Amino acid sequence: MIHEYKNETVDYNIIFKKRKTMGIYIDIYGHIELRVPKGTSQESIRHLLESKWDWIQAKSKEQKERTNGFKEKVYNEGETFLYLGKSYPIIITIDENIKQDYVLLEDDKLHLYVREQEDDRIKQALKRFYYQQCKTLVEKRIKLYQSNFKMKPRSIRISDNKSNWGTCDSKLQLTFNWKLAMAPMDSIDYVVVHEMCHMVHLNHDRSFWRLVGKILPDYEQRKHWLNQSSWKMVI
Repeated sequence: MIHEYKNETVDYNIIFKKRKTMGIYIDIYGHIELRVPKGTSQESIRHLLESKWDWIQAKSKEQKERTNGFKEKVYNEGETFLYLGKSYPIIITIDENIKQDYVLLEDDKLHLYVREQEDDRIKQALKRFYYQQCKTLVEKRIKLYQSNFKMKPRSIRISDNKSNWGTCDSKLQLTFNWKLAMAPMDSIDYVVVHEMCHMVHLNHDRSFWRLVGKILPDYEQRKHWLNQSSWKMVI
């Protein structure tokens, strides 16, 4: 079935079941399925669709993109890269007189200033930008949440660790993945608080998760973005 709303359309299936509530399910291919109690009116179905319209559009698009898989980045003007959860196009300026390539975020664009237009130079300039931004962001968020802890980190590092968003060792040294700068601030806060809680509890026992939940009651939601969107966090 097809429903049109806000000058957009969705194609969906309805399954009438013996249940009390209505639900919307979107599979890994972006297909939309409504599961509703037997006898549910078309008006109720319409209201359900329209009340969740923006979520349906976003989730369906995300699932389709995820299924299509990772697309190799190109380093030409207009290619987009994530920063704080939002995609920004790059603008490239060639300047032979600069000492080091760099990136500035201005006017909703990532402006790259490079000595030569080479893919590797652009990629390395972007990576330095994310490293610098990640360190600045993480340090600010640690200061914000420090009042929840008696202990303080002994050091804060940014790394290229491909298996963790962050770590905390027994010496209270915190390390964070530079790609965190691509995530929304809510998700950055989750990783920061997660690692700070390891200063108190080095494992993931119930006490650890209780402490995380005390500071960030919605931490599951903040964590969800990383689980669903990490495949897009590439340069």
